[in-house]
Amino acid sequence: MTLGALLEAAYRKRFEFNVPMNIGLAVSLVTGVILSAPFGDFEPNYPKIVTKVVLLVVLGAILGMGMAKQRKSGEPVGPPLFWTAVLVSVAATSVAVLW
Repeated sequence: MTLGALLEAAYRKRFEFNVPMNIGLAVSLVTGVILSAPFGDFEPNYPKIVTKVVLLVVLGAILGMGMAKQRKSGEPVGPPLFWTAVLVSVAATSVAVLW
C-alpha cells in the first residue's frame, strides 16, 4: 500500500507524503506480525522479522519527517527524501516477497 501510494505520487510528479502512505505502513506492520505468529510447529524466521521491522521503522521515520516538513512549510518534500522513501519501501516489499 505504501509503495503504491508513493509510485502514484511519483507518476504525478508531486513529491508529497500523504495519509494513505501512513495507513499502508500500519497495514504492513500488522500483517507482518500476524503472518509471523507461530502456528503449530512453525519456526519463525527471526532475521527476516527483524529486517522487516527495521525497514518499517526507517520508512516510518522518513514519512514522519517528510510530513512534518510539509505541514510546517506547506511545500512538498524534496526529491531526495521522496526517492529514499521509495527505495526503502521497495526494499521492504522485496524482503516480504523474496525472502
